[in-house]
Amino acid sequence: MKYSKTGMAANSLSSIPDENKLSLGQVQLMLFREHNNETALQLMRQFCLQSTSDEIKKKGMEFLYTNGYINDLQLLVNKNRESSNASNREWAEIYQLVVNRKRQSGQYSRALAEHLSFYKTDDPELQCVIELLKLACHFDLREFGKFGNFLDKLSDLFDAVEDVQLLFYFNLRLYQNLFIYYWTRNELIMARKYAFRVLNETTNNQTIVNMHINLGLTYTFDTYFQGMYHLNKASKLAEKYHYQDSLRAIHQQNIPFLSAHFKQVDGIVSDDKSEQAHIEIAKGNYDQAIKLLNEVPIDSPFKLYYLGAAKQDKNILLQSYNQFIEKRSDYFFSRLPLNDLADMK
Repeated sequence: MKYSKTGMAANSLSSIPDENKLSLGQVQLMLFREHNNETALQLMRQFCLQSTSDEIKKKGMEFLYTNGYINDLQLLVNKNRESSNASNREWAEIYQLVVNRKRQSGQYSRALAEHLSFYKTDDPELQCVIELLKLACHFDLREFGKFGNFLDKLSDLFDAVEDVQLLFYFNLRLYQNLFIYYWTRNELIMARKYAFRVLNETTNNQTIVNMHINLGLTYTFDTYFQGMYHLNKASKLAEKYHYQDSLRAIHQQNIPFLSAHFKQVDGIVSDDKSEQAHIEIAKGNYDQAIKLLNEVPIDSPFKLYYLGAAKQDKNILLQSYNQFIEKRSDYFFSRLPLNDLADMK
């Protein structure tokens, strides 16, 4: 919906006082007081794109990124790149990398992390963006063991940020990373604390869906029903907002994984062969599971775990455990092969 073509948007945005005297946070507070969340978000998108304020154009990029508006972010990056203000051009350079990482991910993240390690800036706010981008790269690469190196550094950098709204966005991003950090370290009380903090504070619907998916998976070694509660919540939201990729992941991977793990597989199906194998393992059909796994590359510690479980092979299970620890620093899911190994003694 393009609110710029409606009277409502024009009236709402024209009622904002001199934008050069207002911060992004003040404008956001004003719009969220006057409108429901969805309308206010759309108005904020439009405001960030049409503002003539250098500060709004810079910090509006973080608003757009935090709320998942990547196409809009690219438009605003382009505007800042053409700015006569050197600071705006510098911010545009970094946020272009933010866009590139979001769109490409994968091995691009390794090259990007190396590139950013040489980047220098005197702007403390932009330095926070850079460090958070580095952190995101290590997340893409599943290098969770490196997260701890950033936490103290980010805390010190955040102390230098004077813009309250910008600091709110940065903290929201940090909370998402802290959730993953504590989750992979098997510190679930802390992990869930940050997850619920994100759910209570974010206005990004995709983030809410992802958080419910991951929260559901944190109950892998606790209760099936609590895990399914969050996966079903994620499914309803993903359907409401037409997030097809999320719906597919939930129904073809996440729900089958959790159901097979708890051996609650009545009526559970998947078009993912590795999860089909997991379901067969839950049923005790080991030969069928092995047959299915022979049709897919064993390119993750999860698939290696399934193969070890299907073959009841201690060596394969140990390899899976080592991959979880050495390649991902994932002490949570490493419990999968470890528990099987304990049961086989």
